[in-house]
Amino acid sequence: MDTESNHSGYSHHSRNCHQRSHDGPKSVNVQPTVGQPLLGEDSGRGEEEEEEEGQDDHWGETTTAVTSERSASFEDLPPVGTSRIPDTARPKTWIMIGFYLSCVLGLIAILTPPAFIVLPQVFWGPQLEPCGIVCEGLYISLAFKLLLLSLATWAVLLRPPHCALPRLVEFHALLLVLLFLFLSSYWLFYGVRVLGPQEKNLLGVVEYAVSLVDALIFIHYLGLILLELRQLQPFFYLKVMRSSDGEMRFYSLGTLSIQRAALFVLENYYKDFPALRPAPPLVRRRSRHENHHGRKVYSVDGPDSSAVSQSQTLISASTNYKERYYEEAEHARKVRRRKARLVMSVHDAFSQLTHLAQRDEEWKSPNTLQSREAAQSVFPLIAQSLQRYLRSTQQAHLHSMEGIIQHLTECLAHRLSPQAFLEQYLRPGPPIQYLGNPYGVWTLVSEESVTRPLRSDLTFCLQCSDAQLVVSVCGIPFLKLSESFIPPNSHRFIDSSKPETNL
Repeated sequence: MDTESNHSGYSHHSRNCHQRSHDGPKSVNVQPTVGQPLLGEDSGRGEEEEEEEGQDDHWGETTTAVTSERSASFEDLPPVGTSRIPDTARPKTWIMIGFYLSCVLGLIAILTPPAFIVLPQVFWGPQLEPCGIVCEGLYISLAFKLLLLSLATWAVLLRPPHCALPRLVEFHALLLVLLFLFLSSYWLFYGVRVLGPQEKNLLGVVEYAVSLVDALIFIHYLGLILLELRQLQPFFYLKVMRSSDGEMRFYSLGTLSIQRAALFVLENYYKDFPALRPAPPLVRRRSRHENHHGRKVYSVDGPDSSAVSQSQTLISASTNYKERYYEEAEHARKVRRRKARLVMSVHDAFSQLTHLAQRDEEWKSPNTLQSREAAQSVFPLIAQSLQRYLRSTQQAHLHSMEGIIQHLTECLAHRLSPQAFLEQYLRPGPPIQYLGNPYGVWTLVSEESVTRPLRSDLTFCLQCSDAQLVVSVCGIPFLKLSESFIPPNSHRFIDSSKPETNL
């Protein structure tokens, strides 16, 4: 049993049990490793093909799926997504320093106006000139302005970083520098004109603090325009193509820098593009030597080796497309056959669970299975057909055994139909559905500086370990609309009837 547990496919164990197929039912051992796909990519593939060719259409009726003691211990498996996150994918230190610096600068900007009013009252309170109801009204106005400014700053500017760009965001850095210079100027003026000569006019100090709050509101409005509103009007459209399979998407975008445009492309890539699957391997049934076996090439001009080689090339080119056509048709037929087997096995498994649930309700049995236990008990019934379908559709690397059991548990807990369980495998989702960890490492390749704005006829690449995106930028053409006035009487006509003549 230890030797068999080292294999991730079913075909190896099925081949060992093929000799005992006349004495008893076939036995399938489900023991994929944790964190890996449900089944291996290459192990047992050729043996599986040989076994499948020899099976009849009623293979499901004579096949029994059982699990060993080790494979039944599903509770020992860690949850999906617990893989170690690489250090290169974590936010860099200078990015977090910039975020915390923004928070500190924003906090100082919020606390500065109240400090301007409190400091004179602390230092020389009895000597201040009272301002009465005017100051009280300014206090209320100042409090509400600071509250709204705090909420707006938190919503727009003080966002935790969700990406690590190669360079600083130019407008964000500009706003921070502008805010720092603005606060420094106000504090310098306050120290020279208020704290130095010990200003006793409290009304003037309060109005000075209110003017600071008004200026901070305008700075926030400027940041909203530069960071949020400026990019809403589309000026460019992007053609994003994945180099491995040629999948393309088109997006419209405003005026942004190259690095922010790359971030926009990646955010849409994870939700719009289909999951990356390698091309299905087409097994050639005949080699090139076999294609030319039994054929003779004659040259009417004499024994010219170049003419003979050209003739052989033409023959090879004329037969290769036929081989590919039949190979693709055979692969499509195999996928349809395995899909039908998967659908039938899942429906049978769900019907068995429904029958058991009805029987427990009739007998009022206290030992009712939980959703997790029911998923573990029914998983061996669908594992073999699901494995073969995922392998034939190149999805084996997207799903692990623990992920399939978790999905089956959710379907059983919410009483979903068998088709709802199958949709995740029959129609693969976007790449974000299969991310093992929340960090993605990409490299931006561009001939120009990534802080420069987009322009027409610009091309840059985004590369990661398993995909490459080629982004082409094209400007939206200038559109000119002209008006053509249609006179109200232009579509009217007069019907003049002529008297009928007697024949």
